[in-house]
Amino acid sequence: MTLLTRRALLATPLLMTACAHTSSAPRQESISLALPGLPKPMRAWLQLPRGYDDDSRVWPLVVFLHGSGERGDDLERVKVHGPPKQASDGHELPFILCAPQLEASADPDAPWDVATLHALLPAMRAHWRIDPARTSATGLSLGGDGVWHWAAAYPDDLAAIAPVCGHGDPASVCNARQVPVRAYHGSADTEVPLAAHQACVDALRACGGQVHFTVYHGVGHDAWTPAYEDPALLPWLMAQR
Repeated sequence: MTLLTRRALLATPLLMTACAHTSSAPRQESISLALPGLPKPMRAWLQLPRGYDDDSRVWPLVVFLHGSGERGDDLERVKVHGPPKQASDGHELPFILCAPQLEASADPDAPWDVATLHALLPAMRAHWRIDPARTSATGLSLGGDGVWHWAAAYPDDLAAIAPVCGHGDPASVCNARQVPVRAYHGSADTEVPLAAHQACVDALRACGGQVHFTVYHGVGHDAWTPAYEDPALLPWLMAQR
């Protein structure tokens, strides 16, 4: 047997093994979920990670809350920033990503409803294999407000939050002292002043909460661009339980 033939025979089982373990590709879809208190189903954009269809394991879930400019009836709008943008641009994310969309409103600053977000989780778990101990939330601007208020109202829902250029209520954030926070803001933000976010961070730290706060000096309201490029953010979210 020639050396070339021997090498070919030895390589064949390795090639077959590699083919047998090729993971299914990420899957993106629009979903609609009936939730208590809503007159019509909540629409959301969903990405299932590579390998989701290969076995029966449960996966982490990250819920992304968009800002006021992305509400409406076109789900493409929720993909202009943050993890949905990363996923639509081809970045593979190691978790189930859900990006719900607020309906159009006469008040563009009408907030995310925390009771609806609380109801979203069991509805999702009924349809997809989600690890309830590894559910986290991130959002920007109005969505940053949403994740702060969600964690304060239902701290057992979330393993961690990552609010960007938003803020919560300093008087209630201690309810979320068990929820680790990785927050971001621009020092030159004139739409959501840094002081409002700093007040929440300070209040949570004062009652023993875990907060990592990054302030981008000279950056305005667009803190989401550097925040979602932070290479430590997604590994940090995946490490929380």
